[in-house]
Amino acid sequence: MNDYGNPGASGDTRGLFRPGQGHAHEPRQAHPEEEARLRKALCEIGRLCYDRNLIVGADGNLSARLSDDTILITPAGAMKGFMEPSHITKVDMEGRVLGGGARASTETGIHVTSYQARPEMRAVVHAHPPHAVAMTIAGIDLQMPVIPEVVVTIGGIPTAPYATPGTHELPDSIRELLRCSDTVMMKMHGSISLGTNLMDAFKKLDMLEHTAKILYLAHTLRGGLDPLPPEAVERLLQTRKLLGIDTKNTFETRCGL
Repeated sequence: MNDYGNPGASGDTRGLFRPGQGHAHEPRQAHPEEEARLRKALCEIGRLCYDRNLIVGADGNLSARLSDDTILITPAGAMKGFMEPSHITKVDMEGRVLGGGARASTETGIHVTSYQARPEMRAVVHAHPPHAVAMTIAGIDLQMPVIPEVVVTIGGIPTAPYATPGTHELPDSIRELLRCSDTVMMKMHGSISLGTNLMDAFKKLDMLEHTAKILYLAHTLRGGLDPLPPEAVERLLQTRKLLGIDTKNTFETRCGL
């Protein structure tokens, strides 16, 4: 398994999310090789996001959950395209920095809430994909079933109402949507994608922005879109089982529709 596929003076971020919503686990310790691989993978995925213009400057943040349920996360103020493994910090499932590491991202609450809502997930990528964010600003629905491949895979992309970044409002605004979708947009802000590993989370982000680009072009050419008819959506959803796709899909869960 490659680096991406492994499941695998400090700041205080406790005010950024609601505590006491985690899951009890037997205490255990992550293997040093697992942590080293994931630190490297966080840097490489951060560089990939930066190179593909999904984040700029110090925008966005990424995390990976270790087998002992501690979280490796990008530090506050880091330029994600230029990180080194030693820059990555570690927090517990309450968002507290461990081992005297660097101050964690001011949006650690997004990541903690994601892992609490979806304990099977091992990675979270929060980015600012420009076309997808523009769609939320323009009020264009990213849940409309238009592209067959997207209907079958990530499904509709729900948008959470605007909430102030860096406060507990933000994780509170996305918690319910995260329970039924692997991709969520935050209005006028950015995206969240969840994955069983870092590459899986990045893949969903990539698909989200590609979808937004297609919808943007279609709206530019025509000024409005017609969705696939319900019977076509139903036939597409029936192929998920044949293809072995079991990701959360809002057209099945009816979440946010």
